[in-house]
Amino acid sequence: MSLCFSVSESAFNLRYGFRDSEPMGQSLKIRVKTGTRKGFCPSKVVCVDYPRPDIDNTSNFLEAAYLSSSFRTSPRPSKPLKVVIAGAGLAGLSTAKYLADAGHKPLLLEARDVLGGKVAAWKDGDGNWYETGLHIFFGAYPNIQNLFGELGINDRLQWKEHSMIFAMPNKPGEFSRFDFPEVLPAPLNGILAILRNNEMLTWPEKVKFAIGLLPAIIGGQAYVEAQDGLTVQEWMRKQGVPDRVTTEVFIAMSKALNFINPDELSMQCILIALNRFLQEKHGSKMAFLDGNPPERLCLPIVEHIQSLGGEVRLNSRVQKIELNDDGTVKNFLLTNGNVIDGDAYVFATPVDILKLQLPENWKEMAYFKRLEKLVGVPVINIHIWFDRKLKNTYDHLLFSRSSLLSVYADMSLTCKEYYNPNQSMLELVFAPAEEWISCSDSEIIDATMKELAKLFPDEISADQSKAKIVKYHVVKTPRSVYKTIPNCEPCRPLQRSPVEGFYLAGDYTKQKYLASMEGAVLSGKLCAQAIVQDYVLLAARGKGRLAEASMCP
Repeated sequence: MSLCFSVSESAFNLRYGFRDSEPMGQSLKIRVKTGTRKGFCPSKVVCVDYPRPDIDNTSNFLEAAYLSSSFRTSPRPSKPLKVVIAGAGLAGLSTAKYLADAGHKPLLLEARDVLGGKVAAWKDGDGNWYETGLHIFFGAYPNIQNLFGELGINDRLQWKEHSMIFAMPNKPGEFSRFDFPEVLPAPLNGILAILRNNEMLTWPEKVKFAIGLLPAIIGGQAYVEAQDGLTVQEWMRKQGVPDRVTTEVFIAMSKALNFINPDELSMQCILIALNRFLQEKHGSKMAFLDGNPPERLCLPIVEHIQSLGGEVRLNSRVQKIELNDDGTVKNFLLTNGNVIDGDAYVFATPVDILKLQLPENWKEMAYFKRLEKLVGVPVINIHIWFDRKLKNTYDHLLFSRSSLLSVYADMSLTCKEYYNPNQSMLELVFAPAEEWISCSDSEIIDATMKELAKLFPDEISADQSKAKIVKYHVVKTPRSVYKTIPNCEPCRPLQRSPVEGFYLAGDYTKQKYLASMEGAVLSGKLCAQAIVQDYVLLAARGKGRLAEASMCP
């Protein structure tokens, strides 16, 4: 996940390394309607973006904004700290951004030649982008929404209508919707969206589910945290919720949240999502980024860091964390032979990479030993370009409700940069992926086409006798976000480690948004906050090292 040159020294190269991709920026206004069966929504395409929702006055947004402002208004350090950060995903970028805001000098090291980590993307020989994942930005992501505003790029989010749209496996080619009325506040808009949908759940099932949720509503956060020991399936059965509710709704939700099924996912994850989506009027409203994440999101963060004296280096992979005699970090040794030292050090890589890099004499510390239970989940992201424009889709995220696929979107509709009036490009998340991660790309595509034939029965067939594949890309991530299985919560570390001057950032670290882009950004802010709070201690350590060095012959 990294790159090697200094952005501060080679900003031109980084800025124009992606120069062949210019956002198309069309105003998309296309409407296509086809026939419908009674009781079901028509298949349609509506390519019109919606205004940014009014989220700036919510308590969560204001809390996030206050934390952001604390860095800009903190006392300027007499001697800025040099903070070395490994990993330029959203967690590392966020850490560096807020440290720079506080007047410090972050040096961000990325192992690969692309920014973004789990939101990385690449351009193929035809000039088309393909991504690590299908990334959705929710209204309930206050720290990410603040970040966009701080960077002046709010207009890069393409907001969609306030709906959740599910395919109907028993009725191929048809969809069922949960539409959130704009005129009602939360949670009434969510409750009405559920009550008005009679295609997925019966009234008795809705009532039993509502009764099952009462303890969570009454018990609040304490109750939610206490459910970490149960899987979704176990919790539903314990609460007397029919299995069909899990099958109809929560298989799709579990795979969308953590790429695993309800018999593995911790119920705490579902309850946190429901709390965010139902307690905030626009919490479940979704937006797509208007182009590829490295350029449209990550590069503005890098430019902000650079403007404040920070630095980003790509192709800079950490080979070893070298230690002082007292067990603190001496420096990061890179695979290219460079030695990087600083006043403080941050590992903002996925937890699996951190565990491989841990020094031997750290591994028995309880703080690090608990990390053994945190393991990344395999994910496969698929892009398929077809020779025609598919009609049976929406300008929105779609829950496939397939045994192999999680969510998908026609990116030629949802994303301005990828817009194409003549051909569709489906981006799909293949999950759970553990049994498929070692399969060939062609095997994965063959299995995907069989599932797509059920979603597009009139347009796609497994043998390509209808829509034909022009090309495809399969992106495998053997270890993505941490697998949110029961009893993981006590294992998630705080950002400040017991090793003086060493910190962690990443969605697996302790923060309230679990394994998500929002969680990664918040973890970076909390990591930066811990370093700023430790400034006096870290500055004193730096002076001590200088004094020690001056005494050497």
